[in-house]
Amino acid sequence: MPARSTAAPAVSAPNLITMTLQEIIKPDGVLCNASARSKKHCLEILSELLIRNKPDLASDDIFECLISRERLGCTSLDKGAAFPHCRVAGIENSTAVLIKLSEPVEFDSPDGEPVDIVLGMMLPENIDESHRAEIKLITDVLADQGLRAQLREMNSSSDLYDALISGAKTTCQANCA
Repeated sequence: MPARSTAAPAVSAPNLITMTLQEIIKPDGVLCNASARSKKHCLEILSELLIRNKPDLASDDIFECLISRERLGCTSLDKGAAFPHCRVAGIENSTAVLIKLSEPVEFDSPDGEPVDIVLGMMLPENIDESHRAEIKLITDVLADQGLRAQLREMNSSSDLYDALISGAKTTCQANCA
């Protein structure tokens, strides 16, 4: 009788991407139709969402980290999407959140367009290749024009989360080698 393989089944790249995204963005880290008065207010909302499951962190500290990073250069990715992110001492894993604004806000975007899709992320202070891969994943997903349009059509936080996860899988199927 031939020996059975005990190797784990191969995970396709789209499924790996979806699993990675689900590890860093949880359903309770997605907010649909949020109202922000400005870019600064948007960053305040992001900082509160980012610490939701991190009781040792203060939203004011994360807000200051996001502001400091924004001073280095605008994190808008053009076409109404932005990726504010920062490094945070004392965390080991990345955490990301997604906000769809009810009305776009000025974000100092190079293309001059206001932003309504904002994916915020905090990373460990010392990043490695896996963190760089997470950043690339998020920028690739946000660069997908079809996915951005789909996210804009969502009217609930749960639908927004589901659209993000399924859209990331589709984006990867189209663009991942």
